[in-house]
Amino acid sequence: MAHTETELAQILRSGPFHLALRTALAVRGLPLQRVQHHLAHRGIKVGVTSLCYWQQGARRPQRPESLKAVRALEELLRLPGESLIRLLGEPAGDGAGPVRPAGRPYRSLLEVSGAVEQLIAELEAPADGGLHTVGHQERVRIGAGRELVGRESQQVVRAHRDGVDRYLAIHHGDPGCDPARVVVRAGENCRTGRVRRHGDTGVVVAELLFDARLRAGDTYLFGYRFEDGTGGVSGEYVRGFSFAGGQYVLQVRFHEDALPVRCRRFAQSAAGAPRAGRGDLTLSGRHRTVHFVEQEVRPGILGIDWDWE
Repeated sequence: MAHTETELAQILRSGPFHLALRTALAVRGLPLQRVQHHLAHRGIKVGVTSLCYWQQGARRPQRPESLKAVRALEELLRLPGESLIRLLGEPAGDGAGPVRPAGRPYRSLLEVSGAVEQLIAELEAPADGGLHTVGHQERVRIGAGRELVGRESQQVVRAHRDGVDRYLAIHHGDPGCDPARVVVRAGENCRTGRVRRHGDTGVVVAELLFDARLRAGDTYLFGYRFEDGTGGVSGEYVRGFSFAGGQYVLQVRFHEDALPVRCRRFAQSAAGAPRAGRGDLTLSGRHRTVHFVEQEVRPGILGIDWDWE
């Protein structure tokens, strides 16, 4: 699978080591035999088999000579200094697979985390779904009654373990939402699986099934939407992020008969924390939308809120 410089930069930040090395080799177009040859010219002896094991995650360089080779690889592959060495400082796990990127639990991102965790447990899904987002574009629609009509997502994820074939999409409606009437629509490259609903909180968790089973490091693009329109007056839209990395674009479109007087973007470190990073957003006249772009998402919460009067 082809990789880009942007993907390489993201993986160098999030790891794991073997995936960062494999991506760097792919982006630079260097076969292992040439890498071994260049290292030998620098007086560093590393076998092709060892290099292969390193990029597969079967072994991690630990001996002083191996660490010297890793530093030489950073220079050879034109990577920032210590970018690979830093990833070796992270826990190696049980040796059976890739290291899971550091993430945030639902309880730090959602005030209704208990309901979300309950529905995920009903789906018998692991706490770590094996995916982290590297790109997400989301469009939210607000109706004539100032209600959340629905939202549509196009998402790119990367697997950080082998065998992942589904994604759990979470929808939290506004107060008054009837989750029994919320509709889940699968878009490109996925289909709807099981759906679970929590009546007291307006939470819906939907299983989106992929058309392929991913290996660690694979990316996957898919789309989906939630059709709501069952809640009361909406005053904000928020999105929680468990993992760092990747671009997020949020657009909110308002009905021509329900235009807010002010819109702002914001960020939160956790659910219930003070809102920071506030910035006014200008409503476009013709399309009645506001949006923002976050180039490098950090774990936490991003959103847009608005005033009706």
